[in-house]
This record gives sequence, C-alpha cells and structure tokens, in this order.
Amino acid sequence: MSDLKTRGIHAFIWDLLGKLGSHASTIIVTIVLARLLEPADFGLIAIVMVIVSLAAIFSDVGLGGALIQRKRLHQVHYSSVFFFNVLAGSCLTFITFISAPWIANFYNNSQLLPIVQVVSFLFIISALHAVQTVILKKELKYELLTKVNLSASIASGVIGIGLALWGAGVWSLVAQLISREIFINIFIWSKTHWIPKIAFSFKALKQLWSYGFNMFLAEMIDTLFEKADYLIIGRLFPAATLGFFHQAKQLNQFVIEYTAGSLMSVLFPVLSKIQNDLPHFKRVVIKSTGIISFITFLLLGSLYLVADELIVLLLGEKWQSSIFYFKIILLSGFAYPISALMVNVLSSRGKSKEFLRLEIYKKVIQSINLYILFAFGINAFLYSLIFSSFFGTSLNIVFATREIGLAFIDIAKPLLTQMIIAVSLVLGIQLILSDINLHDYLMLMLEGTVFLLSFILINLLFKTQSFITIREQLEVVLVLFNNRKNGNAV
Repeated sequence: MSDLKTRGIHAFIWDLLGKLGSHASTIIVTIVLARLLEPADFGLIAIVMVIVSLAAIFSDVGLGGALIQRKRLHQVHYSSVFFFNVLAGSCLTFITFISAPWIANFYNNSQLLPIVQVVSFLFIISALHAVQTVILKKELKYELLTKVNLSASIASGVIGIGLALWGAGVWSLVAQLISREIFINIFIWSKTHWIPKIAFSFKALKQLWSYGFNMFLAEMIDTLFEKADYLIIGRLFPAATLGFFHQAKQLNQFVIEYTAGSLMSVLFPVLSKIQNDLPHFKRVVIKSTGIISFITFLLLGSLYLVADELIVLLLGEKWQSSIFYFKIILLSGFAYPISALMVNVLSSRGKSKEFLRLEIYKKVIQSINLYILFAFGINAFLYSLIFSSFFGTSLNIVFATREIGLAFIDIAKPLLTQMIIAVSLVLGIQLILSDINLHDYLMLMLEGTVFLLSFILINLLFKTQSFITIREQLEVVLVLFNNRKNGNAV
C-alpha cells in the first residue's frame, strides 16, 4: 500500500472518529440545551452566527486553502498568512462591534446588541489558530486535530450546560461558542511545534493570492447565498421560527459531516498531492463518488423515516415544528456531499477560476430560491431547494468531469443508483409499517433497522459499485489496523 494512501486512510479514520466524538458531545449538549432553552434563544444565536459567517470569510481571503494546495512553501509563507489573519481578525472584530447597534435595529431586537458585541471577538480568537490547523491538515495529522477539537467541544459543552442550568438563557450559547475557540487555541498551541517567525512578506502573500483570491470570491459568494435564508427569515419572521429552521438545518448537518465532511477534509490535500497523476486522480474520484453516494443515501433514508420520532425524543415536544423543515431539507441533502467532491476536484488541481465561474452559475439558480422565500414563504422555499439541488449538482459534475476527462455517467451512475434504492425503500417501508402503532422508541428502532438492513442487502444482492468500493476500503482499513496493532505489539 502506498504511503500516501496509508496516511490518507489513517487521516480519514481519525477525522471521522473526531467528528463522531464531537457530534456525540454536540448532540448531548444540544439535547440538554434544547430542553432548557426556548426556540427563540436558538433563533437569536442563529442570526448572530450568520453575521459571523459572512464576516469570517474576509479573515482568510482563501490563503488557508492556498497553503494546502501549493506544493513549495517556506516559513515566510506561513508566518505572513498568520499575521495577515490576526490583522484581518482584529479589523473584523472592531467593525462588527461598532456595527452591533445597526444590526440590532435592522432585526428590531435589542437583545442582539450585546450578543453581537461579545461574539465579534470570535474573529481574533479564531485567527490565532488558523495557520496551525492548516499545517496539520496539509501534513494529514488528523489524529491531533481530532483530539483538539473533541476536547474543546466537550469542555465548551460543559460550560454551556452549566450556564443554562444557572439560568443564563441565550448567553449559555454565546459562552459555548466563545469558550470552544479559546480551548482550541489552548490545546493546539500546546500540542503543535510551529510558531510564527517575526517575518512578513507581501511577495509571499502575492504568490498565494493568485489561487487564494478566486477561492475567496467563490467562498464569499457561496456564504452569502448559503446564509441569506437565515437573514431573510430572521428579518421577516419571529425569532422562534428561525430557531425551528436553524435546528432542522443543524440536524441536516449531521448528514453532511458523516458523508462528505471527513472525506472532503482529507481528500483535498490528498488530491493536491496527486494532481499531476491524472489516471490515479480519476480512480480516487470515482471511488470517492461511490463511497459518498452509499453513505449519503443510507443516512438520508434512515433519518427521513425516523424524523418524527427522533426530533420529539431528542429535543422535546416544543420542537415539533422543526420536523417538517427537517424532512424537506433532507430531500435535497444529497446535493452537498457530491457537490463538495466535485468542487474539490477543481480546487485541488488549482482551477480557481473555473471554481469561481461554477459558483456564479449556481448562485443564479439559488437567487430564484431566495426570491421564492421572500415572496411565498418558508414552505415554498424548502420545496424549491429540491429542484435547485438537482441543477446545482449536475453543474458541479459537468465542470469536474470535463476537467479530468471523465464521462458524466461515471459520476451520475452511483449517485442515481443509490438514490433509487433509498427512495424505493422509504416508500415501501412507510407503506408496510403505516398501520403499526408502537411507542416512539420502538417505532424509531424498527424503521431505522429495517431500512439499514434492507439498504445493505439490496446493494449486496445487486453488487453495486458503491458497495464493492466500500467493502474494498473496509478491507484496507482492517489491514491497516492489524499492521498497526502488530507493530505496536512488537
């Protein structure tokens, strides 16, 4: 097995374990906080985090991705990016802090004023560990990243729950956000050996800028459109409505993290290393498509079936309004994992101009969605996402396959195969189990178990390419695990 493949699989396993651990702690914290706090509290924090997300893209301007993608780097590149990030973070903190009164007036909610001012310090805090995180990702040291993020999630979760029990309300969510970034800084600075040198070079930044600037523009456009729904809902509807919508999107994030999150995080530096070996590059992309398609529809189908029982059992009766939002969002949930892979194909090969052009095309489609939200409301907006997801994903596949010389069907086939299997099973299971009345716990277990077993069995019987690839990679993981175990034993 090649060293890069071994390191890539090892990094993927650790990143996935980290996300599992972080999500486990996050889910526990969210369950507790959802029962202690009101939907309106989550709506307020959602508004603030939209502002933070929109401003945060200016703190890096694509330089982090450029550090990963560029092969030849010197210490001055890292140090220059570090000081640039700190300066940009400081400016963004100042701008957001003094803009807090305007933001509170825009949303006609005075509670936002102090919250925005406190959360604005996230820009400086996050900038202090950005380069260390990039270095660890570039070197595929995901074991350390996993330990840092998991420890920070647990520690900040304890603080959030403690303050919620004390009666701090929305401030328990603010404290959780701030403390998590502080803990990441503490852990990552104490565990990594890299420290910035007193060196700054505009020439070094310029070398990264040609790639980074296009990526920055693409990210800025993407973030603006991805968060625009929060801005519109927060402006037109009560905070509680945004809270329901936010919780549904957060649950959908579960699908993203466990289908594309870990694989994309590791795949970008791996693809960057093999960008000039086109046959190897193609094989990695095709196998990754199969893995993502299988896992995506396995999760989407099972979550759609158990959504009603899951949300009530986890969050409580007061969150029932999130169920409809969650189920409709799930129907378009296939788009992000596949699109993320296609985007990585372009970015890892340095095609930042193509990446930017692709984002502009997709945003034309998303503009229609936002108009529907503004004119016809949340429900119509959610249904429109399903159709735009198909168009956006198709565009991503066209651009990526054209770049590396693959046929459209090479990517679309495993995606459509797993989609047909999942949709057929969901409709069939709903029909068969519709007359069965069981306690929520039992119904959740029955629906989930039947779907999971049926999904795997059908893939096994038809010997789908996705299932074959998954089985091959599991065998590789077992070999890697045994080798490491025997090595430790020696």
